[in-house]
Amino acid sequence: MRAKKITVALPGNQLEEVRSLVKSGQSAGVSEFVSHALAIALADAAGWREMLDQALQETGGPLSQQEREWADAMLSQNNCTSPPRETS
Repeated sequence: MRAKKITVALPGNQLEEVRSLVKSGQSAGVSEFVSHALAIALADAAGWREMLDQALQETGGPLSQQEREWADAMLSQNNCTSPPRETS
């Protein structure tokens, strides 16, 4: 696949560490290092998604809209209250 050029802002210390790895021959280049790091991060995210999907199937299926709203609120506000319960 043909690479596309983008602009990414990195903290200076990270960029210097990557450049140091390139200079020492541990990475072919900054672009190659970033591409490899993104591939690892994407695979990691896919793995977490698969684990979440499996856990949801084992515990009653996908979240309801009310459960999703509660989870979003908890994650965005760092608030700890009991989750909503569905009644049968």
